[in-house]
This record gives sequence, structure tokens and C-alpha cells, in this order.
Amino acid sequence: MTTGNPDAAAPLPTLVAAQHRAMPFTRLTDCGMDPADARRLLSHTADGTPWQDAAAALAENQLERARLAEDAGHRTTARQAYRFASAALMFAQMAHQSDTPQKRELYARHTAATTALADSLTPLMERVEIPHRDGVLTGWLCLPPGGTARATVIVWGGLSGWGAAYLPVAAAYTARGLACLLAEGPGQGESRLRHRLYVDERVAEGFARFVDLVEADSRLGAAIGIQGISFGGLFAAHLAAADPRVGAVVVNGAPAVPTIPEFRTAREQMAAVVGTDDLNRVAEVMASLRFDPDKHRIGCPLLLLHGGQDPLARYEDQEPFLHAADPAVATVRIWPDGEHTLYNHAAERDALTGDWFMDHLVGPDAPNS
Repeated sequence: MTTGNPDAAAPLPTLVAAQHRAMPFTRLTDCGMDPADARRLLSHTADGTPWQDAAAALAENQLERARLAEDAGHRTTARQAYRFASAALMFAQMAHQSDTPQKRELYARHTAATTALADSLTPLMERVEIPHRDGVLTGWLCLPPGGTARATVIVWGGLSGWGAAYLPVAAAYTARGLACLLAEGPGQGESRLRHRLYVDERVAEGFARFVDLVEADSRLGAAIGIQGISFGGLFAAHLAAADPRVGAVVVNGAPAVPTIPEFRTAREQMAAVVGTDDLNRVAEVMASLRFDPDKHRIGCPLLLLHGGQDPLARYEDQEPFLHAADPAVATVRIWPDGEHTLYNHAAERDALTGDWFMDHLVGPDAPNS
């Protein structure tokens, strides 16, 4: 005799369950996937299709849709499909924690899809490449309508999602007249997977190269803000403390004291960011990146974002950033039900940060589109 509900879904295999936790529907759509594709990805992987295969197949469908739309002269539809393909391939590469040939190939396909999108948006979106050390830092510059910005915000991610994953954030900022530079810094994106630039004790110097680029471009306005998402918030705090050119900083879901994760897949991810399998070296780099408010002072306005249901960054893990800033210009916004980096409040989060950057970089009395 059987007991229980015969219609209840069987438990997911361990790997698939972990992927669904790391990449839930809210994260998939926050980073730009077609909601229908996001549901298909979760359904197909629950049914046994490997994550990278399911995501890549969805991307290919969107690329074919883009090609057909271009042939028919439907440019808006083509741009939408390229965005959806770019996002699907971003998540396809996340199936690999370490830098396997498959991960590099999937990320190259993601970059190609994003390049097709940028080409369709010329001159309002362009690829950037910045020489740094023995390699090249990469990213995507998004401009507001008209092509001239009142200020610029540089945005970067953390350990697994980078660059064009934050095109929805860029859209919120360009709608307000801000330029947005989606950075792939050391340890991230093509800067790591193609050009072998990794996180080390001087990682803030790599992110400062994006500030150099913005400062040299007359289209981008005089004021510069930075935003670090997930682990990248730690890099943003360090750069804000070190570089007086930063006029405002947002930290979203970052640990002030990074440690080597307990779980194997997370350790592999962090080791890939540092570019070594030597966990002693990884620990050495993480120790050097500890943010100490007694040593690192943030002189510009700070906005700290926190989700009360974030399993990766507790509020107390982020408090040192607040202690490093002047209380008069430090703001905290907490969503009690917020997931990691507030996937489940994406629209409200991006409106809040967009308006906050406008107020602090352009001025509270400036017209806000």
C-alpha cells in the first residue's frame, strides 16, 4: 500500500535542487530572461534536462526569433529577442562553477548575443575594452536617449553574474538620463574567462580603470557613481573608500568579511574568481579584502540595500559598510521579505537606486525623466 499524495512532485536531484535555489524564477527574470523562458528552464531541468543544455536551447530559439524579426524589418522585436538570448546564455554558463572549456564557450556565445543587441542599439549601447595589466577589462556602456548623460553609474556583479546580466538596471538608469557602464572587472566575465584577469589584493585598481574611462568620455557627465551587486558590493565599498572620484556608492547584498564557503560548489566558484585551486591562496586573497571601517572610510553618500530573507548576506555582515560612512549621508533600505540582492523587488529596487543616484550625482532639484 502507498501512502501520501500520489500527485506530489518527486524531490529534485541534489544538483538540480541546488541550481533552482541559486537561480530561482525571480533571479532569472531580474537579470532579463523572458518570463516564459524562465518557467521553461525550471520545468525542463526539473524533468531531467541538464541546466546548460536547457538554457542554451532557449537562447537558440530567441536568436532564431531575432534573425527572423530582422529579416522582416521588425527591429524592436529583434532587440527584445537578443536581450532574452543574452540572458539565457548568461544563466547557461552558471551551470559550471570552474572555468571549463564549456563555460568559456557558453560565455562567448553570451557575449556574441549581447554584441548583436548592442549593434542593433547603436549608438546607445557599445562594447568597451580597457587595457589592464597583461589583459583587457570588458563591459557594456549604455547611454540615455540623445546620447549625452548628466552623470554615469558603473555597475558590476559578484561571483557568477556580470556585465549584461544587469541590462534591466541599465534601462532604469538610462530612462532617468544617466549613463550606465556594466563592468566586467577582474575575476568577472570576459575579463576573466578570455583575458585571465583575476581577483587579488589590488582588485580595486582594476575597477578604478572603469572610472578612468568614464572620466575621459565627454558624453558621460562629470559625476560618477558606482554600484556593486552581491559579492561585488565589497569591491564597490573598497573603491569608494580609496578613490575620491566616486561621488556615490550603492552596496547590495555583500559580505564585509569574505570567507571561503563551506560548500564545494561555492568554493570552486570562489577559487575560479581568484584563478587558482590553491585554497590557501584563496584564503589569503579573501583576508586581504576584509573591509575594516577603522581603516577604510567612505567619504561619499552610501546606500546599503538588504533583503531580510537573504541566505548569503546577513544584515550584520553588511553593517561595517555603514560604520565606514558618515551617518549624515548613509542610508539603509531593508525589504523584510527580500531575497538575495532583492531579486523579488527588482522594479522597486531599480527605481529607488536610480532616483537616489540622480539626487546625489545630479541634484535633487534636477528634472528626472
